[in-house]
Amino acid sequence: MNILWFLLIGLIAGWLAGQIMGGGGYGIVGDIILGIIGSVIGGFLFNLFGLSAYGTLGAIVMAVIGAVVLIAVLRTLKRA
Repeated sequence: MNILWFLLIGLIAGWLAGQIMGGGGYGIVGDIILGIIGSVIGGFLFNLFGLSAYGTLGAIVMAVIGAVVLIAVLRTLKRA
């Protein structure tokens, strides 16, 4: 059941990040992958700044922030 929640949070976070960054989403699989990688990046950033995220909503916020950072970095590298 934890894997299902992990994938669902990744899907939501990836979709939200795509909407925030002006994309139309990246498909279900792309959103899940973006959200999962974003959660790792978000966890690292939150830890770096001494922040904590609790509960499902906190996990989604953390993953969205990480995914937005990931999209921004990828777009910057793509232009270079």
